[in-house]
Amino acid sequence: MSETEKTSGRRDRVRERLQNRPRLRPTVYGYLTEEKESLRQGFAALFLSSVGELVAGIVLAGISGTLDELVGLAVLIPAAIGMRGAIFGAMGSRLSTSIQTGLFELSLRRGVLAENAQAAAVLSLVSGVFLAFLARFLCGVLGVPTELTVFDYVVISTVGGILAGLLLLGITVFVARLSVSRGWDMDNIAAPMLTAAGDILTLPALVLTTYLIGIPIFSNVLAVALILIATTAVGLGLRLGAANLKRILAESLPILALTGTVMTLVGLALEDRKEVFVTLPALFILLPAFLQEGGALGGILSSRLSSKVHLGLLAPRGIPEPRAFRDFTLTYIFAVGVYLFIGGASHWIAVALGQLSPEVLASLGLGTGQLSPGFLVMLGVSALAGLMATTAAVLAAYYGSTVSYRFGLDPDTYGIPIITAAVDLLGFMSLIIALNIFDLTG
Repeated sequence: MSETEKTSGRRDRVRERLQNRPRLRPTVYGYLTEEKESLRQGFAALFLSSVGELVAGIVLAGISGTLDELVGLAVLIPAAIGMRGAIFGAMGSRLSTSIQTGLFELSLRRGVLAENAQAAAVLSLVSGVFLAFLARFLCGVLGVPTELTVFDYVVISTVGGILAGLLLLGITVFVARLSVSRGWDMDNIAAPMLTAAGDILTLPALVLTTYLIGIPIFSNVLAVALILIATTAVGLGLRLGAANLKRILAESLPILALTGTVMTLVGLALEDRKEVFVTLPALFILLPAFLQEGGALGGILSSRLSSKVHLGLLAPRGIPEPRAFRDFTLTYIFAVGVYLFIGGASHWIAVALGQLSPEVLASLGLGTGQLSPGFLVMLGVSALAGLMATTAAVLAAYYGSTVSYRFGLDPDTYGIPIITAAVDLLGFMSLIIALNIFDLTG
């Protein structure tokens, strides 16, 4: 039997298993019972990622002093951390589909995993350089004050991205291997775990690389070398890479450029609104978790929809089929628990920070006044803004997957970057709207 026949047989068995699952009565209880394994895996991954995102929020609150010293650095932060989630979230989605279609092979020398690892490395390099030039350009055009040169941005963005990317690559491979060995559905766990890991790793990496800038000659030479390496890597990948690698790069570069542009605009908005977050550190703690959990929720939905489209279980229609609304419902169920959790947790973490000595708070760039607007207010802000962000994620996930598939593109490659851009921009706007409603922006 040929390899093609084996692959086709594995795909048919997966499709048959999903189609022939026992169907319960069309009630809420019946639906939740049928999806209990997805709920268990999804909530476990989302709450684990929420804890990680809150750690990232503490780090972000703790570097508020650095943000004040390096004016303009806040512009880069949402784009840099969001790009890690977009690159490796899309990689996780592609690997999940390859597992379900029987094409996955645990090898970094050949096959789907090797090609995705090579693509992630090249995209991490190129995106770092791209975001640096974009951030500096937009600061100049829009008149946003910054003390950083374009070479400073290149060093911070690219070196920080490489450091975080190497660790994320290892985590992605580990999650794929664990999914195969344990029989888990990687669609339910990849997006939240990888976005959380991206935030936790990228923020400290960016802060660490700020120590490389300002060194006479060295930082400029390093920036030029990084630009040349990134240009060479993408050129070689597109010309000499395997067919699947070329396709991933060709499809990823435009959508990641769009994603990076949108997220840099979020960074500009953050720089403009930075004062309210510095004044109430609970909001700084909430911010990474809020933005990335929206992306994680959309990532779960996008991965599930992409896999079903690939397997022929869902038609890529303009108006969603009734079965698509089952996945939408699952996403909103996840959202209720996650946004209430991160809202309440952000408050209590801020309260705990408030117990530190004035000297420690000063070293973190935090004041000694009120660090949170209150428990109920934080729940209300997170839940209200989360409802709006989840709706944006659902729409971006469905139409990102279906439209890309209808144009002959890989929905795994396009789904998560589209969601990352949409949820970061609309999610930040939703958060600002909620803050206005609760009168916290004055």
